[in-house]
Amino acid sequence: MPKENVDVRWELADDDQMKQIVRSGNTTASPHLAHSVHVELDGLDPNRWYWYRFQAGDAVSPVGRTRTAPWRNTIPDSIRFVFASCQHYESGYFNAYRHMAQDDLDIVIHLGDYIYEGGVGTNGIRQHNGPELSSLDDYRNRHALYRSDPDLQAAHAMCPWLVTWDDHEFDNNYASAVSEQVDIDTQAFLTRRAGAYQAYYEHMPLRKSSIPRGPLMQLYRTVPFGRLVEFNVLDTRQYRSDQPCGDRNGPLCKGALAENATLLGDRQEHWLMRTLRRSTATWNILAQQVMMARVDRNPTEKIGYDFDQWPGYRGRP
Repeated sequence: MPKENVDVRWELADDDQMKQIVRSGNTTASPHLAHSVHVELDGLDPNRWYWYRFQAGDAVSPVGRTRTAPWRNTIPDSIRFVFASCQHYESGYFNAYRHMAQDDLDIVIHLGDYIYEGGVGTNGIRQHNGPELSSLDDYRNRHALYRSDPDLQAAHAMCPWLVTWDDHEFDNNYASAVSEQVDIDTQAFLTRRAGAYQAYYEHMPLRKSSIPRGPLMQLYRTVPFGRLVEFNVLDTRQYRSDQPCGDRNGPLCKGALAENATLLGDRQEHWLMRTLRRSTATWNILAQQVMMARVDRNPTEKIGYDFDQWPGYRGRP
């Protein structure tokens, strides 16, 4: 698209035929955000479904469906949700999303690795659209490739999504500003991270409060569904200390017991503890990226534990 602003009209309706419009308005799709728009509304009725669409020029989007959460002081009878993660475009088709789109779901929770940053493989079912990602445009194009999948599109249009990232939205096994590769310039690494974070914001259903500031972007947050469920969305990548035992598999090492090693960072960890103590929800769900259990994958082969996950930080009190 040309590097100019585009006027976009949005409509919200009570019905899937878009006959009963309850809200409408205009917004601007800016080239600075890859012509994405993030429309936020308040004052809607709680605990109900709505339908929406966008129009730019003579192009009209398919109709999407979304819902509002129940009031915080009410306890709904149920919630139906699924989680997804690790959707490697080259490794297989997104058939699971086709099934999700046919289910009666309230929400989809995506736990990270929405894209993979690697280059074009040789043995995949389908192929990436370029070499390993390094620039903002690279990350935008990779998101666009993944979003071209019709099953993924259908799942997004079916209900709201609650999203967080893992490593492959940026770079494999990174820990804060530390790359898995040695001798990487920190400033160049953070510049690349800023591009990855911006492209992620542009393509995900996130509020404007999550707009990245250079290489920084806050994703951890609490999302309630009445008093039945409270989702605590975590970020185990941006604030963690470097993997004490390295980003590898193996038998336990002393570094994994270090009390100063952290997966969440002090600020996020304190926020999480306060949130859990204050919660009145029946269920508190941690929407996070990596395995928590200490699983020795194959002790006879000394493959051992994955130190890029919680077992690598087990000394934290």
